[in-house]
Amino acid sequence: MKITNKEYDELAKKHSPNSKTIINMIKAFVIGGLICVIGQALIYFYMSFDLSKQDSGTMTSITLIFLSALLTGLEVYDRVARHGGAGTLVPITGFANAVVSPALEFKSEGHIAGLAAKMFVVAGPVIVYGLAAAFVYGILVYIFTYL
Repeated sequence: MKITNKEYDELAKKHSPNSKTIINMIKAFVIGGLICVIGQALIYFYMSFDLSKQDSGTMTSITLIFLSALLTGLEVYDRVARHGGAGTLVPITGFANAVVSPALEFKSEGHIAGLAAKMFVVAGPVIVYGLAAAFVYGILVYIFTYL
């Protein structure tokens, strides 16, 4: 059976579920906002111990990474992500989830071939290009500042 592209598009549209774009955007906004509110609350919490704003930000990042990894391991983060979609990709929590999820998925293959090898499947390119960009940025700052 041979069908045209137009016929295929109509067939695909007919059998595809309706998208709930507006509802999904609202959920992503609310969940992402809640993650950011938690982060801000953590900054204030750490500042209450007389930490500087910069040190409080560092502690908040560490806490959010830990909580994201823990909740991923407990399969809570994935349930939240089903509802929050892109809102759970708030950079630091989404990155921690992206590192932990493949590691958990392949842990049955062993510590080296499974857990360690698969841990950076998603996060590896982000780390490589992040380091490369930081290196180039550092060189540019040095050139424009000291030369």
